[in-house]
Amino acid sequence: MIEVIVILVMVFVALLVMNVPIAVAIAVATMFAMLLEGYDPNLMVASKMANGIDSFALLAIPFFILSGVLMGRGGMARRLMDLAAALMSRFPGGLAYVNTLTCMLFGSISGSAAAAVTSIGGFMLPEMKNKGYNNEFSVAVTTTAATTGLLIPPSNIMIVYAVASGSVSIAAMFMAGILPGILIGLLLMLVCFIIAKKTGLSSGESYRLSEIWSAFRRAFLSMLLLVIVIGGILKGVFTATEASAVAVAYSFFLSVVLYREVKLSQLPEILLQTGVTTAVIMLLIGASSGMSWIMTISNIPQTVSALLLGLSDNPLVIMLMINLLLLFVGTFMDMTPAVLIFTPIFLPIAKTLGVDPVHFGIIMIANLCIGLCTPPVGTCLFLGCGVGKTTIAKVTPIMIPFFVAMFIGLMLITYVPAFSVALPRMFGL
Repeated sequence: MIEVIVILVMVFVALLVMNVPIAVAIAVATMFAMLLEGYDPNLMVASKMANGIDSFALLAIPFFILSGVLMGRGGMARRLMDLAAALMSRFPGGLAYVNTLTCMLFGSISGSAAAAVTSIGGFMLPEMKNKGYNNEFSVAVTTTAATTGLLIPPSNIMIVYAVASGSVSIAAMFMAGILPGILIGLLLMLVCFIIAKKTGLSSGESYRLSEIWSAFRRAFLSMLLLVIVIGGILKGVFTATEASAVAVAYSFFLSVVLYREVKLSQLPEILLQTGVTTAVIMLLIGASSGMSWIMTISNIPQTVSALLLGLSDNPLVIMLMINLLLLFVGTFMDMTPAVLIFTPIFLPIAKTLGVDPVHFGIIMIANLCIGLCTPPVGTCLFLGCGVGKTTIAKVTPIMIPFFVAMFIGLMLITYVPAFSVALPRMFGL
């Protein structure tokens, strides 16, 4: 147990006091813990990091990242926003619904919350400001709605969880996230509705049926990507990893050939951006794999399991405690290392309680999505404030109702398993 205490203390000090990148903090802390255990860190850290990323399933991550970058630059975000505006802008506070729905649609085809914040925020935040919306409210909507893209497939973090769990199908995770992602999006829209009623936000332009149809046709090919990826996996045409390559080919065709909004001369820059992002994620995965190994050989999962099960024999109480612990972790740690480090600890406990591993994966992802929106290391919060040209201190109080909605959604996902397991079971996954 002392090794893990040392690791966590070193990681938190490095992150909060010394501002060290999280992958470096985890790797150094793991090396120190290995010294305490009597292992040679020079050999073991390199070995465990290499083994951690030696997985065919992880090849899907760079492909989906490249696909998301192409979509963001290829005009797909704008087409999806136009469709959302045609459907939702007629209601009071309509641009808030447009923002939320666009983030859901874009997230479902890009699988990246950060991409949704920057791509959708770049369009929507100036538009909402011009229409008289409070800037901090607009940033709060964009920041929280962007996280739905991590639940609605395809999603890189679902691939990471499937690899960390060792036995969960990526296809099952993809199907399991659809209803929870929609649930969170609807709850965020409910918050927007309540705020719109209380503050008297006006309705936007009302679109005719022909205009709605026209917007749908323009966005159809972009949305078709989700059907191709999920449908191909379910029909057995290709695996999830192969589906990521198909997503790249399809997004390349739309962005470069059909829409012509990405020039061939821009491809080296796009590939470089993809490579840098992939390198960061793979370094996180490798470092976290070493940390997970040292925790396993120290019997930390068994110790934590015995501790939690000793506190209560009520599964509802234990799942609540796990959620609260993950909420705390999510405020300090990025999503990828959190999933890799805490899946080996909490998944055995969930299995003991009879929780389906796919269901638990959705619980963990929905939980950590909240951490992306909270200080001090909320990635989406920082990006949203940067795009909206405001400060975290101004945005955070306005985000509280959205946090409440996300927490209610988390509780529903936790205690109503049908949200997560109904679709995978329907398709035999």
